Amino acid sequence: MTSSPPSPSPKEAFRAFLRDAALAQGFDAVGFAPASVPARAAAGLRDFLAEGRHGDMGWMDAHSDRRTDPQTLWPDARSVLVVGQNYAPGHDPLALLERPERGAVSVYARNKDYHDLMKARLRALAGAAMAEAARLGLPCDVKLFVDTAPVMEKPLAVQAGLGWQGKHTNMVSREFGSWLFLGELFLSVDLAPEESEADHCGRCTRCLSACPTAAFPAPYQLDARRCVAYLTIEHKGVIPADLRPLMGNRIYGCDDCLAVCPWNKFAQKTREAAFFPRIELTAPRLAELARLDDASFRALFAGSPIKRTGRARFVRNVLIALGNSGVPQLAPVAESLLADDSPLVRGMAVWAVRQLAPARLDAHARLAATEADPEVQAEWLSA
Repeated sequence: MTSSPPSPSPKEAFRAFLRDAALAQGFDAVGFAPASVPARAAAGLRDFLAEGRHGDMGWMDAHSDRRTDPQTLWPDARSVLVVGQNYAPGHDPLALLERPERGAVSVYARNKDYHDLMKARLRALAGAAMAEAARLGLPCDVKLFVDTAPVMEKPLAVQAGLGWQGKHTNMVSREFGSWLFLGELFLSVDLAPEESEADHCGRCTRCLSACPTAAFPAPYQLDARRCVAYLTIEHKGVIPADLRPLMGNRIYGCDDCLAVCPWNKFAQKTREAAFFPRIELTAPRLAELARLDDASFRALFAGSPIKRTGRARFVRNVLIALGNSGVPQLAPVAESLLADDSPLVRGMAVWAVRQLAPARLDAHARLAATEADPEVQAEWLSA
């Protein structure tokens, strides 16, 4: 007589339910990790901060204890459901670098803000999890995160079996390549973790060689102060003069190290319509972006992660791209911003005109003489 398989325990049933429910919500990858960060990852963060490689991202240092120990962030955490959302593009994201009069926007920012989509799905998943836990008689509380709290997402994703951290420090998946957004559901119940994904980078160093600003001091190490993504998104001030020519026409983020990864050959274009590129951000004209005032900037980037950067920082990036374009006919666009209200914009306008048509600055000696901001004064002196 054949015996029936044993019924799953409440924890096993709950774990299976969460996986199925996460996939039903539209997430592409799901895994379970312990509510802890490996000692090696914690030590790497401490070294990163001690060397000042986080630049002016002071929030990373302010909550480093919470980053390295999820139970400091939430003492009840016992396990973590890690989800991944595929945002792989259907085109070569580096092709636009050959069109200097256009602006290159990182793939992840060409449409809706992924935080909003993933938070909504995680909230729905959290509600379903609480209801299922109650049905199973399993005491459980949950908290959700999508890059909005001091969570070391990538080490948790590695422990959850979603992929590994490549030599560029970003996540790499055998199924989705470099193109996964991450989110987490912290759980107050112990659930069996996955087997951690091994590192499959081998001897490949394409991502390190591709970096336009040499932001990788060594494999698996990043100096954010040289990273174009940091400079164009997180950095609030003047971008160092020696890095500006290396940025090319990258005006928001950088995909170079991600796009060259050989594992992308297995990636499939995202099925999520919210991540399909908006036509106006596929190959935007630098001249049009430079002319945005605050109202038009907010209107254009409503619902986009770019909006959080603010008009001044964004136009700063656009002016650097204009200066790098090598198209003298674009000099009048930069010239029109020499008297902008923002000193960040004025300074980069001086730099851009100097790159494209320095003689045009002669007609604006009055602006140089009356400039009160010391950083803008420094740009005029360099000119």
